[in-house]
Amino acid sequence: MLQRLYDWTLALAEHPRALWALAFIAFIESSVFPIPPDIIMIPMIIARPNRAFVIAGVALVASVLGGLLGYAIGAFAYESIGAPILASLGKEEAMAAFADRFNGVGFWAVLVAGVTPFPYKVITIMSGWTAMPMSTFIVTSILARGLRFFLVALLLWKFGAPIRDFIEKRLGLMFTLLVALLIGGFAVLKLL
Repeated sequence: MLQRLYDWTLALAEHPRALWALAFIAFIESSVFPIPPDIIMIPMIIARPNRAFVIAGVALVASVLGGLLGYAIGAFAYESIGAPILASLGKEEAMAAFADRFNGVGFWAVLVAGVTPFPYKVITIMSGWTAMPMSTFIVTSILARGLRFFLVALLLWKFGAPIRDFIEKRLGLMFTLLVALLIGGFAVLKLL
């Protein structure tokens, strides 16, 4: 199933409205979608290297806007569903302490998740859930996602197709690493 989703996402790069498709994928990836926008960015940049930085800019803007949706999901779903459950279990104080610790390292959590393969959507939702200051969230998201997308654009602009071949041949390994990072991230956050 993941391969079909990957193939569908990749096919969007050939669509006449590929920039809109990229914006859509980057937006939903920041809160719910499992496939990173890099998968659609790569063939778009290889096909039109002179537009590499425009493509990265579209991904950046859409990703940060999608991150705000993830933030809202965390902010509103936690208050309506999570908090009452935790209160009934006597865990309100423990969650408040966790929120304080997360927000203490929030800048770094958003930066790391925005640049690495760690699912950015996890951090966007947690940022809303812990009520991280929105200005910190937005600035860090712009920095992290900008670094990631513009670095990908620069590498593809400079080196072209060999980067795409590497990603496609190692897709299974990349998703395995993504899951390992996700589990490791939760373990680290649990220890904080």
